[in-house]
Amino acid sequence: MKTLKSVFVFLFLFTVFSIVKGQNPNTQSKSVAVINNAEIYFENTVHDYGTIRKNSKGSCEFVFKNTGDQPLVLDNVKTSCGCTVPTWPKKTILPGKSGTIKVVYNTKKTGTFNKTITVMSNAKTDPVELSINGTVIE
Repeated sequence: MKTLKSVFVFLFLFTVFSIVKGQNPNTQSKSVAVINNAEIYFENTVHDYGTIRKNSKGSCEFVFKNTGDQPLVLDNVKTSCGCTVPTWPKKTILPGKSGTIKVVYNTKKTGTFNKTITVMSNAKTDPVELSINGTVIE
């Protein structure tokens, strides 16, 4: 009977030890490490409209290039308000290739503006902030 208890205790401790050892973060991190070498580079991160007329064409483009050695994916592009609408490539940008983010600002209201466009991607430098500014006159 003591031998049977000893065997059960040994099996129980062995099982617990195996589970705890398997949860060692050092052994797990080596197998799940992912290196991301996509990189996004913008020719310009600021577009100054200067002074433009009310109801004029308020569009501009930000050209970027994947300077990394892995495919680049733009996950989302957000603006600081609803008066600015971005359009961006939904397809993967291969290393060495370029893309364009088009931004349209609503010029129906007069006054000075300064808006931010946040580009979220799988690049090492994520997120990237772009900005547009200018003055709309009558």
